[in-house]
Amino acid sequence: MMSAFISRPKAGEYPGIIVIHEAFGLNEQIRGVAKRYAKEGYVTIAPNLFTRNGDVMNEKNIESTMRYMWALPPDKRNDPDTIQQLMSKMSETERKVVNIFFLGREEMEKQMAKDLLDCNSFIRSLDFVVNEKLGIMGFCLGGGLTYQLSTIYPFNASVPFYGANPRPLGSIESISGPILAFYAGEDERINAGVPSLVEAMVKYKKQFSLKIYKGAQHSFFNETRPSYNKEAASDAWESSLAFFNKNLK
Repeated sequence: MMSAFISRPKAGEYPGIIVIHEAFGLNEQIRGVAKRYAKEGYVTIAPNLFTRNGDVMNEKNIESTMRYMWALPPDKRNDPDTIQQLMSKMSETERKVVNIFFLGREEMEKQMAKDLLDCNSFIRSLDFVVNEKLGIMGFCLGGGLTYQLSTIYPFNASVPFYGANPRPLGSIESISGPILAFYAGEDERINAGVPSLVEAMVKYKKQFSLKIYKGAQHSFFNETRPSYNKEAASDAWESSLAFFNKNLK
């Protein structure tokens, strides 16, 4: 069983959108995003991809663990030896978060992709969803999963926000629907993968467009974070809504 938040207009049948949370899990900010799209005429489902480890992977525990990780230089945040040394300063719960989210990241994301495919099947089974049209979007962790799922399933529209490239990059050949991607201009780690992503999109002749917001930081769309950029977030909202309206309605 996987918990999820569903939001929809009051009556009728509508296209569906899967909304994938950031690294902090299914929280009020993500529920708010789902509600905003529902008000625009979509059935939205935001799964809690940490359901399997809900006793450990909640926003409070993830936040406290992230503080340790953010204190490291960017080039050390994926270094196993550095992480192991850092874990000696952590609580038992924080160490569990590291093992799941950082050291076990690859396996975690594989399981999340499988869970999202089940989520896809579930939303298509709902009698108030127009089954032939389905979109997917996500932020940070969810942005990378949006890319990954788009290589596996033929979504009608995909909107990744500051997401990591799909792996392997050649899997882009399997993407069938259009993609609109958003990036923060000051997000060096994620943006380092953009040139190879664009090259692959051109190579495989995909419907792909992107926007990079100068001066914006990673997670600029999240109004609860210090990195929130109102101008960039407002433009991304209007652009993503127009994109979904064009491809799902």
